[in-house]
Amino acid sequence: MTKVVDLLRQKSRPYLFSNTLAPVVVGASLAVFELLSQSSALRDSLAANTRHFRERMGQAGFQLRPGYHPIVPIMLGEARLASDMAARLLDHGIFVTGFSYPVVPKGAARIRVQISAAHSMAQIDKCVDAFVAVGKQLGVLP
Repeated sequence: MTKVVDLLRQKSRPYLFSNTLAPVVVGASLAVFELLSQSSALRDSLAANTRHFRERMGQAGFQLRPGYHPIVPIMLGEARLASDMAARLLDHGIFVTGFSYPVVPKGAARIRVQISAAHSMAQIDKCVDAFVAVGKQLGVLP
């Protein structure tokens, strides 16, 4: 446990700019390490959910930033398009956030989806289906 505390003291931004490490940061970090050491089920579920979402979105024709991580940027280019798409997806029960300049470079607007181990395959499929429907409405997909 002292190795974890020492690592957090060396790498934690709050610690670098103050005299104490917030107890909640240490407690949460230790709890996460304990959960991860008990089982890989949540990590495995997250990886499967991420893979499924990325595969279905790619097959549908969306341009995704490459990677295996559960934060999936769907590249749209135009700020207005990202904003409009996020709003219409909310009408389908899908809450996503559109990002545009100055948060991302000009011309690189996107919607960011964050996959969770708690999502079911049915929820992921519902999300992809909503993206496809709205993508067709807005001319993102043919």
